[in-house]
Amino acid sequence: MKKIILFLGALVLILSACTDLEEVLYGKIPGNKYPENENQIANLTVEGYARLRPLCDDEGWWFLAQEISSDELCGPTRGSDWYDGGKWVNMHKHDWTNDDEGVNRMWDVFWKGITTCNQTLDMMRDLPQNDALKAKMKEAEVLRSFYYYLLIDNYGDVPYITVAKGAPEKPFKISRSAVFDSLVATITDALPYLKAIDNKYMVTRYAGFAILAKLYLNAEVYTGTPMWDLAGQYCDSILAGPYQLDPTVSGSFITNNGQAPEIIFSIPYDENTFQGFRLHMRTLHYQHNLKYNMPVGPWNGFAVVPTHFDTYDQNDLRRTAYHIFGLQLTPGGKVILDGETKKPLDIVTHLPALTMQAPAFTPEQIRMTGARVGKYEIKMGAKENLSNDFPLFRLSDFYLMKAETEIRQGRSGDQWIAPIRTRAGVTPFTGATLTDLLAERGRELYCEGHRRQDQIRFGTWGNAWWEKQASGPERKTFPIPKWATDANPNLLR
Repeated sequence: MKKIILFLGALVLILSACTDLEEVLYGKIPGNKYPENENQIANLTVEGYARLRPLCDDEGWWFLAQEISSDELCGPTRGSDWYDGGKWVNMHKHDWTNDDEGVNRMWDVFWKGITTCNQTLDMMRDLPQNDALKAKMKEAEVLRSFYYYLLIDNYGDVPYITVAKGAPEKPFKISRSAVFDSLVATITDALPYLKAIDNKYMVTRYAGFAILAKLYLNAEVYTGTPMWDLAGQYCDSILAGPYQLDPTVSGSFITNNGQAPEIIFSIPYDENTFQGFRLHMRTLHYQHNLKYNMPVGPWNGFAVVPTHFDTYDQNDLRRTAYHIFGLQLTPGGKVILDGETKKPLDIVTHLPALTMQAPAFTPEQIRMTGARVGKYEIKMGAKENLSNDFPLFRLSDFYLMKAETEIRQGRSGDQWIAPIRTRAGVTPFTGATLTDLLAERGRELYCEGHRRQDQIRFGTWGNAWWEKQASGPERKTFPIPKWATDANPNLLR
């Protein structure tokens, strides 16, 4: 099993027992002598990485908000199941408020990541300085920048705080553009200090390149000024790195994907020691435990938006690799029966509606429609949490990002899209347009947390699709939660 996961899990257990986040735990080493060596220095940022854990489930909501709000995925109301106060329907229809669960929890998890990094940096500033410690401080600054990148992407104008000690109790917001400038400066300054190695669980120089590429790719959204050339340059830095396209469309998503050649930076989930990835529970039918010999019963929820499913050609390998549909069988080949209707579990690909209630919809429609998410391998005997690493940055994304920067500058992006489509078993484009590219990004990066950002950048976010009505420009960011503005009215200014 992944050594880093086990280490993170052990450390999280230690840290979770401590309610005072200002306290630094040195064990038996006196504080004035810690850290004693480079291995101990390397451990200083572990708590900052542990704050990534909630991003992919409802404790942190980032992944859910990026996908459920998009034209790719939805959480349909199935009879009396999955209404949950309307949070899934609200997110998909862009009807959220400043008190919706997703709005509240994303803000909280991003700030916990930022604050933890700031506390770590405060502690490191008080230690005897050397080159190894300086490099670790730069790593912590870039990790903090990643959390800030997620924060401005989702909330726009926010406070920008780089210390924990002496931080203002009620900070004011600054412009998204000003935060953008600070992040670019911080990461650029840190790059020479970051390790140029393939380590998927830490902020390496390549992860720094990736964050900069994402910032510059979305610069027009964040600042009003497009910066396509700079985005392309940092994509080049990734493409020249130690990563390779996986020969299959599924290799980056298998259970043991810790060494997948495409993954640049990932969250090292483990079913026992680093839990927080339960996508299979949220999408599989109630009786799918029989297909995968699961000791727990799934919840029969998430399904692909029908219009997105239709973007896959019939011979596109991703159509079947990334979705679960059709007649469902046990490992022994026995037909699985739906627990209520007692009919064969035959998942129809097209969900008929976002809200399905009797008598307008049959029990079969309510319970068995909508292709389910199968992108991340569900191993035999899967538990409530998966052990698949979640790729935050993956090489295929940067191929397509490079193509976008070329097309937007009046050049051809075909050469960068072609390897992705060839691997998927479909004909490469000739003269790909931005419309072609957005659709290809949807097919390739489905359920990886990129779609909301992509739709905003390509100008389709406010469009109507399937059961969502057209939405206004104010929906391009989420509102700061009511609980946060109640505690700090300066956030309203």
